[in-house]
Amino acid sequence: MTIKPLADRVVVKPIEAEETTKSGIILATSAQEKPEIAEIIAVGPGGVVEGKEVTMYVNVGDRVIIGKYSGTEVKLDNEEYTIVKQSDILAIVE
Repeated sequence: MTIKPLADRVVVKPIEAEETTKSGIILATSAQEKPEIAEIIAVGPGGVVEGKEVTMYVNVGDRVIIGKYSGTEVKLDNEEYTIVKQSDILAIVE
């Protein structure tokens, strides 16, 4: 199955965080923070959202920084994805 986002939504896949600190300490899974960097898997078409024209500025394959607590987490085919609005994307990582 695939996820096809609607309007100004974007499907991202979080990039796994490091399991060890710079000093070599291994972190338990419960101590790790939710990843903030993600790769875009699918992009909605944009269009009129809440009466305003929305142009999509991100593309599939872009690496982006998203807000820590933004979006809706979805599990599909044993993979975890997050669906966010384009406005929840803070920056593109180049």
